[in-house]
Amino acid sequence: MEGEIRPRISRQLLHLLWPVVFVLALAADWAVGGAPLGGRRGVVWATLGVLSFALATPKRLPRFVSGWAPFAVLLLVYGVLRGFADGLLFPAHVTPQLDVDKFLFFGAVPTVWLQHHLWHGVGDARAWDYGVFVVYLSHFFATLVLAGVFWVRNQRLFAQYAASVCLLSGAAFVTYVLYPAVPPWLAGDEGFLPHVDRIPHAVGTDLPFGGFGALFQNGEKVANNVAAVPSLHAGYAFLILLFLWRFARGPWRVVVALYPVAMAFSLVYGGEHYVSDCLLGWIYAGLAFLVVRHFEPSLHWNMGHHPSADTERS
Repeated sequence: MEGEIRPRISRQLLHLLWPVVFVLALAADWAVGGAPLGGRRGVVWATLGVLSFALATPKRLPRFVSGWAPFAVLLLVYGVLRGFADGLLFPAHVTPQLDVDKFLFFGAVPTVWLQHHLWHGVGDARAWDYGVFVVYLSHFFATLVLAGVFWVRNQRLFAQYAASVCLLSGAAFVTYVLYPAVPPWLAGDEGFLPHVDRIPHAVGTDLPFGGFGALFQNGEKVANNVAAVPSLHAGYAFLILLFLWRFARGPWRVVVALYPVAMAFSLVYGGEHYVSDCLLGWIYAGLAFLVVRHFEPSLHWNMGHHPSADTERS
C-alpha cells in the first residue's frame, strides 16, 4: 500500500512543478518590471502559464500546439497591427461619437458630468475611484485568464471563446482603420471638451505598490490612441458575460451581469470612452458570439446545456 502511495504523491508533486515555476517567474518579472498585464507581455505570460499546465500533464502538449498557440499568435499579431492603424487611412474623428453621447443624454456629456461630480483629483481619490481602477485593470487579464481556464477544463468552450475573441478583435481592428476616433481624454486635450482626466491611469500610477505606473507607461508607447470605436474593453467584458452566464448560479449571476456594466462605467467616468463606444463594443461582442455559434457547427452549443461531456477530468 505504501509503495503505491509514494509514486502517486510523486506524480502529483511533478504536476505542480511547472505551474509553481511559472508563478515564481511571474512574481519575479512583476517585481522587476511592474505589472506584467496587457498587450504582448500579457499574452506571452498567459501563454507561459498555459504551457506550464501542458508540461505538468504532457498529454496536453499537442492541444497546446494546435489550440492555444494559434490563438496566442493571432492576439500578438493583432497587438502589432493595432498600433499601425493609428490614422493609417483617414484622420481621426472627434465629433460624431461626442454628438451621439450628447443626443443620448440631452446635451450632457456623461464623462464630463461624472468627473465634475465624482472626481476630486488623484491626491484625494475616493473608494469608487479605486473600484474603477480595479474594474478597468481586469480588462488586461480577465479575457486571457478565462481562455486559459477553458483551455484546461473544456476544449469545446475554449475553441468557441477563442474564435469569438479573435473575430471581435478583427472586426474592431477593421473599424479602427476605417474610422479612427478620438476618445474623451484626447478630446479634452485638443479643446473639444473641458479637461478630462484618465482616472484609472492616474489612480494606478499613484499607488505605491504593484508597478501599475510602468504598465500604463509601457502601454502608451505602443498604444493606438484613436482606436476607440468600438470599445474593446467593453466588448471583451460583454463577451465574458455571454460565455459565463449559463454557468453562474444565484448571486454569481448578478456579479457576471454587472461586470460589463461596471466596465462601461469605469471607461466613461475614467475618460477612456464615450457611452456610445461601449454600446457599440457590446454590439460587436454579441455579433461575434452569434456568428461563431452559427457558422461553426462543430462548435455549436446550446446555452442551456452543461458541457460535462466535453470537460476534461484530470
